[in-house]
Amino acid sequence: MQLKRWFLAIAGVLMLSLLSNAQELGYWRATSSTAESITGDIAFSDAKLLINFATFPMVQARELSSAEVSAVFDADSNSPAKGHLYKIDIPAQKKFLHKNTLCGQEETQWMATYVQGKSLSVAFFSGQRPPVFTLDAIQNSTSLCGTFFYSR
Repeated sequence: MQLKRWFLAIAGVLMLSLLSNAQELGYWRATSSTAESITGDIAFSDAKLLINFATFPMVQARELSSAEVSAVFDADSNSPAKGHLYKIDIPAQKKFLHKNTLCGQEETQWMATYVQGKSLSVAFFSGQRPPVFTLDAIQNSTSLCGTFFYSR
């Protein structure tokens, strides 16, 4: 009986981790003017991001704490908000809507996401090193390319 409870507890934890990682999955409609003019609508699968009919592989680097989410997306730092940081590779020369790029002359190498209800916030970053998610670091960042907003 003890083994059965242990198994059920582990299965429950695994299911919750899968659900938390899957919060971005699916199709998202551009709602901010930045998203509407650069990316348009986007979609997430387990290992790819789709922007304007082009797919880019992505790998989840780590989960973001509520304080880190707050620093990037102006969310309430006291909420149980969690986000994700992804490693991604979008070439600098890749053009999207209206011949716009994500990070100007630099490759887009990192993507932070935060889902709240039916809203998705995405921030793209350049640079080899992962971004630092403190309010001061984000305000003085030269690697933050832009913040985009979407909904379902």
